[in-house]
Amino acid sequence: MFFDLVSRNSKRSRKENGLFFASLLAAIVAFYIILSLSHQDVMLFLKEMESDAVNRLMTMIPLFYAMTLFLLFFLVYFACKFQLQRRSHEFGVYLMMGMRRSKLFLLLLAEDLKSNVTALLIGLPIAIFLSEIISLVTARLVGLGIIGHRISVSCNAILLTVIGFLAIKLAAFLILSGKIVRQEIGSLLTPAPEGTKKQLPSAIYTLSVLVGIAFLAIAYAMAIKGLSWQDVSNMALTFLLGFSGTLLLFFGLRSAMGIFAGRAGKKQRLHTFTFRQLQEYVIHRSNALAISSLLILAALCCFGCGVAIAKFYGASEPHAIDYTFSEWEDPKEVQAKLETGKLSSLFSNIFEMKVGYIRRSEDYDSAYSMDRVMSALEHLPDSEDKTVLLDNLGYADYPYLISLSGYNQLLSIADLPQIVLSDDEAAVYMDTDFTTPSRISILNQILATRPEVTIAGEPHDLTGTVQTTNLVVDRSITLSFALIVPDEVFDSLTTGDYSTYLNAVFAPEETSHKSLLTCFLDTNEKLDALGLSYESYLQNMGRQLFYVVAASYITIYLAIIFLIIANTIIGVQFLTQQQKTARRYQTLIRLGASYESLCCSANQQISWYFGIPTIIAALSSIFGTRALFTGFLSSRTQVDIPSMMVISAAMILLLCVVEWIYMTAVKRSSSHFLLSLMAPKREE
Repeated sequence: MFFDLVSRNSKRSRKENGLFFASLLAAIVAFYIILSLSHQDVMLFLKEMESDAVNRLMTMIPLFYAMTLFLLFFLVYFACKFQLQRRSHEFGVYLMMGMRRSKLFLLLLAEDLKSNVTALLIGLPIAIFLSEIISLVTARLVGLGIIGHRISVSCNAILLTVIGFLAIKLAAFLILSGKIVRQEIGSLLTPAPEGTKKQLPSAIYTLSVLVGIAFLAIAYAMAIKGLSWQDVSNMALTFLLGFSGTLLLFFGLRSAMGIFAGRAGKKQRLHTFTFRQLQEYVIHRSNALAISSLLILAALCCFGCGVAIAKFYGASEPHAIDYTFSEWEDPKEVQAKLETGKLSSLFSNIFEMKVGYIRRSEDYDSAYSMDRVMSALEHLPDSEDKTVLLDNLGYADYPYLISLSGYNQLLSIADLPQIVLSDDEAAVYMDTDFTTPSRISILNQILATRPEVTIAGEPHDLTGTVQTTNLVVDRSITLSFALIVPDEVFDSLTTGDYSTYLNAVFAPEETSHKSLLTCFLDTNEKLDALGLSYESYLQNMGRQLFYVVAASYITIYLAIIFLIIANTIIGVQFLTQQQKTARRYQTLIRLGASYESLCCSANQQISWYFGIPTIIAALSSIFGTRALFTGFLSSRTQVDIPSMMVISAAMILLLCVVEWIYMTAVKRSSSHFLLSLMAPKREE
């Protein structure tokens, strides 16, 4: 009998509180994914390439785990509190029928334990599956493809997920059930009504809205301009203004609900009732709505910013060369070793990239002069880009030279147009780490006029556009400013004293039947056996992939947690408040209100109740995401903020769709509850 009652109550609780149960499933999935991060194939690969960075990332995981447990405890506590309060009459009846308080405690404990085990049995398999899918998708972002994937299940992550989930559920249960079983039977059978809150003059609420908007505007202005990121005090002030502004804004919305109730849409059925209900909800729950809005804002900002950064780093470095052999290796000896080791067939193209200084001039300080370029820059309208270019190019009086033939082979591999130069012409090369698209555009305008420069006392014309394709696969050499010249001119100006980097590209047949990662790992092992010194695109790939993982995994994880907490709070509070006001709906039914009109009113209430914090959060997230870009991105990367904002806006829109799904689920639960009120019942 006892266990049958436990089973029925647990099943009914999951059915009636589907939103909360689904939120717990999502929390279990998020727990496992973040805890199993170190066991996923993509992270095992990164540990070999970016071990220090990965280790630092792994040390942060316990902090995120502990923070999540802390936040979810309050979610579980308040959600369970509302559910137990709703069942207080049921508990009072149990005690009236002779059930001992200790047995009531065991009943509640058994119900909670059964629900927890069910959630874990459903959530963990989903989490393991999604973890594998996310690992593959993350690898795909930087072109790894299918990487010989093996399914890996982290027992440690499963154990910590189970322990953490059960710990917060048990802690919340012990606190709440203890309060329930200690209450008198009369208080359980007749719960005390919520007290009314005093209404202030409407001018106070209007002023609250205006001050709240002003505080938010100041907070976002400080963050976007970078003032918040200068020191801790400015950041604390920004958070204080943002938090206070949100609370004041929602506090002032109390009067807005009254205005809507008294004016617009009077022809709609139950219009006044709908907005009076909303007004009461906002009066009693304005702080909760404000906190939920801030959590949704945090979720939108994390998701939008994280995905945009991951997408940027996933596509920021074009892949043209696969290997670069060290400048200290003799190119002829390298090729001889490759022939000896029968590795030449691995590569379809092996070519030399020659880089050297101007050696023919005795006065190195005046080996190069570009007065006409500097003069053209000085005549441009004042701007930050102009100032930076004048400063940087002012030190470019002894630039590197690059051999034209090698660079043209690089352009050919990258499917870019090759450069054609005469003996008295040169092209400009600048690594993207040292410039921005806007500055390149300025220089291209000047180069279009073919300005004359002096190299070792001889006149040359700068022509074409600024070249930015990387000379080598990784970071053997990064040049802030260099000149590309014909091979004969290069040999003459360097007097034969230059460095040679040997670049190699995989043969198509090598990468057609296996993943790029497998190709690199197999080739690295063979090259190491020959004792060759090299860099591979694998290092570059690993760095990009780390940024992708760090940005996407952590921020999406936080976004999911914040979204779960916010929406569960809003949904559970609304459904609980609706059940507390059930008598009002029953009165409307006796007065002739139809089921359709009641559902229409409730759906409008839900749309407004979810919509207000979501819309405010969505609008704020545009500024919040922009502020995060200001704080997290380097000055070089910030030039790509407009395109990254487009990606962020798309992600914010996607999460708004998730909000709509939450809203639809709550509407369905509300409709089921209203349907149960349509049948006449005896009143106790």
